[in-house]
Amino acid sequence: MFTPCKFAVRAARRSTIPKNGTCRRQSTATQIEPPPPGGHLPSISSSQLLRTTRESALRTSGILWADEDDSGPTRNIVGGRETRKMNTYQAVRDALSIAMMKDDSAVVFGEDVAFGGVFRCTMGLAEEFGRERVFNTPLTEQGIAGFGIGLASMGHTAIAEIQFADYIFPAFDQLVNEAAKFRYRSGGQFNVGKLTVRTPTMSVGHGGLYHSQSPEGYFMGAAGLKIVIPRSPIQAKGLLLASIRDPNPCIFMEPKILYRSAVEQVPIDDFELSLGRAEILVSGSDLTVLTWGTPVYHCETAIHMLSSPPPSLAPHVPASLRSAKIELIDLRTILPWDVETVTESVRRTGRLVIVHEAGMTAGPGAEISAEVQKRCFLKLDAPVKRVTGWDTPGAALQYEKFNIPDAVRILDGIVETLMY
Repeated sequence: MFTPCKFAVRAARRSTIPKNGTCRRQSTATQIEPPPPGGHLPSISSSQLLRTTRESALRTSGILWADEDDSGPTRNIVGGRETRKMNTYQAVRDALSIAMMKDDSAVVFGEDVAFGGVFRCTMGLAEEFGRERVFNTPLTEQGIAGFGIGLASMGHTAIAEIQFADYIFPAFDQLVNEAAKFRYRSGGQFNVGKLTVRTPTMSVGHGGLYHSQSPEGYFMGAAGLKIVIPRSPIQAKGLLLASIRDPNPCIFMEPKILYRSAVEQVPIDDFELSLGRAEILVSGSDLTVLTWGTPVYHCETAIHMLSSPPPSLAPHVPASLRSAKIELIDLRTILPWDVETVTESVRRTGRLVIVHEAGMTAGPGAEISAEVQKRCFLKLDAPVKRVTGWDTPGAALQYEKFNIPDAVRILDGIVETLMY
């Protein structure tokens, strides 16, 4: 199969690398103008997917407003509501504050959370709610999960933090063998639905093998858990509040590179976003791109590159493909994932590209592609394509950017699938 974009970046670099003080190619026809300060393509900070105005924030798709009195009905009135500019960690902190303010049984605990946490998501919560409700734990992930299960089984709202998703594996036994099975093993008499485990996930560019993993796929076989990954501040606040209040134990994975880089106007009121539902961010008719977390923005960039490729990539993107309409979907909830929305989209477009930072083998995309293949087989015009991290034990510090699926690799997958 011909893959037009695979060597485009390498070729572009060769054409501009200085040698003995001069460029290898002297012809002005081959010179590439440097991009403007803001870049030719959208970045996270300039993404059109972020809601940067009050009106757009209050009109967020699927938003469910909660009255100040928890016993009251939900409402969809936006008049009189206000927003505040927040990045993702501030939105997480805001959600935690609301949850603790409205639920006296809610407690936040984990390594260093009383000091604000490594990423400052719990900054000031100990001073706001007291050290009895926001407290540090020993450095034991298995103990943190087990303690949370015990608290939740007694009726408390337990909000635990695993400092990095890479270190959730010692807690894997407690989460999969205990939390996920608690209701089932008791015949429905007991549950730990008030347990939520927060953890930073995905790459940050230099985290290496112990601080940049994406372990969401390991939990896809753990029926009884919910796995949620937000892409932005509004999503983080609404999905976290929904996770805390969901009657099932939830693992809430926060892409760490988005803590500060993703900024939106976020409603200051209490609201939720439904779990288990994907969101169509960009409508299209020729190909579906499915992703979640940080790669949402890489996919957005790749779609722009398809329609308006930069000079270095233009020879590798056929003109006939540049008008293709690409549908972009944010899965948001990895377990249970929104089968209906994804398959309905693929039936319309006939093509699917799945993008995630986890490795390909037995990654989340493997389960999704198998189900799509079963349900949409007669509608598919091309094999399901997966653009993922490489199957390596981990990316070394200086090579991490070569491991994650960047915009060029995603573009390559889109072009290959469209040309099949």
